[in-house]
Amino acid sequence: MGKKVRVAIIGCGGIANGKHMPSLAKQEDVEMVAFCDIVEERAQEAAEKFGIEGAKVYKDYKELLKDKTIDVVHVCTPNRSHGFISVDSLEAGKHVMCEKPMAKTYAEAKEMLEASKRTGKKLTVGYQQRWRGDSLYLKAACDDGELGDIYYARAIALRRRAVPTWGVFLNEYEQGGGSLIDIGTHALDLTLWMMDNYKPKMVVGTSFKKLGKQTQTANAWGDWDPEEFTVEDAAFGFIVMENGATIVLESSWALNIADPNEAVTLLCGDKAGADMLDGLRLNYVKNGRQVIEKPDFKVGGVAFYEGKSASPADIECRTWIDAVKNDTEVSTKAEQALVVTQILEAIYESAKTGKPVYFED
Repeated sequence: MGKKVRVAIIGCGGIANGKHMPSLAKQEDVEMVAFCDIVEERAQEAAEKFGIEGAKVYKDYKELLKDKTIDVVHVCTPNRSHGFISVDSLEAGKHVMCEKPMAKTYAEAKEMLEASKRTGKKLTVGYQQRWRGDSLYLKAACDDGELGDIYYARAIALRRRAVPTWGVFLNEYEQGGGSLIDIGTHALDLTLWMMDNYKPKMVVGTSFKKLGKQTQTANAWGDWDPEEFTVEDAAFGFIVMENGATIVLESSWALNIADPNEAVTLLCGDKAGADMLDGLRLNYVKNGRQVIEKPDFKVGGVAFYEGKSASPADIECRTWIDAVKNDTEVSTKAEQALVVTQILEAIYESAKTGKPVYFED
């Protein structure tokens, strides 16, 4: 594909303006040619800021998909519509980058994967935390076997008071949940990716809406309306994989915790361990002594895309466009994102029923 990749944006809200469109705008071989939003003014504003001359604006995404010249669609809508918009886009012959999480439900995510296989079109999910310097360094260490067999992990996405009060984040119908599906998904994706383990056996989960009922909240983005807060403010999962490896997933938008930490992982293997709790630290025993190793990401960062080279979102975007242009495998595979959604759904189900959820073989 020597020509420029023609990209359409479906959903021109916060994540499109904050991540997808700015990163696409930096790619010289990309042109944004169409924009769609149920609020037409948002699509018009996006077209004027990021689109090529003559970029088209739509209120109905199905009209946009009729344009056969569009190569790629970025789905940046609320979680409820990730599934059917992605499937329709794939069926229309477009490659799809869907913002995380893959879908609101496992069944919808599975339909997305099946549509990708059926149509032969590429499908990826926006887990840009993989492209941080510390993430890439730790992934290389895991792949090289430096940690050995990783049998225990924590997937951590804990905020003290940072509830997103804009858009539909607090709306269970549109989003499917709160902190777990919003930021817990990043921590779980990172952890499974590091472990290269995508075979869950069972899950026990709990969820809470304790602080969401309060006022005078000291929230980072201002007080929320308790009447609109229809999702959990914290959720936790205990995940056992088929090989016995165990993951504890912790997520919160609001939690009385002194040391919040978001989109990080802690890994324990039989050769070494690692965590991202105070920068990236690897721990092991050498010459009969306990050792903690802290890589320096302030210098020499080009190899791991830190410093001036590019942001994680920019690297994710570049890698995605390269996969489309060169017809190569995407970096964040839909099969991986599917398991993330499967586990998140099981945590919510377990929290609701009070019972463990077992996965069928």
